[in-house]
Amino acid sequence: MAKPVIALMYDFDKTLCTKDMQEYSFILKVQMSPADFWIESNALAKDKKMDKILAYMYLMLKKANAADQPIRRQDFVELGKDLEYFPGVEDWFSRITHFVEDMDVIVEHYIISSGLKEIIEGSSIYGFFSNVFACEFLYDVNGVACWPKNSVNYTTKTQFLFRINKGVLDLSNDSDLNKYTPEDDRPIPFRNMIYIGDGLTDVPCMKLVKTNGGYSIAVYKEGERGKVEELILHERVDFLALADYSENSALDKVVKDIILKMVMVDSLKRKNKKQISMISAK
Repeated sequence: MAKPVIALMYDFDKTLCTKDMQEYSFILKVQMSPADFWIESNALAKDKKMDKILAYMYLMLKKANAADQPIRRQDFVELGKDLEYFPGVEDWFSRITHFVEDMDVIVEHYIISSGLKEIIEGSSIYGFFSNVFACEFLYDVNGVACWPKNSVNYTTKTQFLFRINKGVLDLSNDSDLNKYTPEDDRPIPFRNMIYIGDGLTDVPCMKLVKTNGGYSIAVYKEGERGKVEELILHERVDFLALADYSENSALDKVVKDIILKMVMVDSLKRKNKKQISMISAK
């Protein structure tokens, strides 16, 4: 019998890395301050009644062209080298793998982000993820970014929970995604999901996972706990934790406790199914 799979799913900006990924180097390269870039991006979205994610993607291309900055795929990937992470992030994934190595379970890591997939690909942690769902550009025959290929906003993020849940990871495959499949027959049931995010843009995913039997955790920067306290008061998340992924941190302990519970629940469900099967076969 195949081992059960537990999915740890993360937002990226201000969840794993310390600020929006465009702020480490891209915005500086186009000779803007982060504050000015986001003010202009949000103003564009409001003026044109435009999705905010599409607005920032458009503005990235516009400002790069104006500043004579290259916008080929590899140029965006290179930006991933400049990312800075919260404490413990870079060895978090291998430590979680080590934690479960003697358990009857597999842990997979996924990103669901409104940031750029290309930048994430250039990061030092990209290889730890089973899949990354994030915004992407389409590139022309010369390899130059010309159009948004995928846009991931706070509500469209939820589709990726179902893709992970059902094992339908091809974004062009909607038919299998929408087919009915009993929850216990899905590769990763919601009860085996942990979602980690930093705030309001993650609320739809957090609530969906929590409501369906998984666990959601809101992380926060030092001194900014007040920004996420409403999420637990309104039952949108299960736990709050400082964005510190170091061993024996509060976040490390709660995630490991959740994994232990999920392993036990899955074991009991399997025993229950086995007994039902034996009785039915009589």
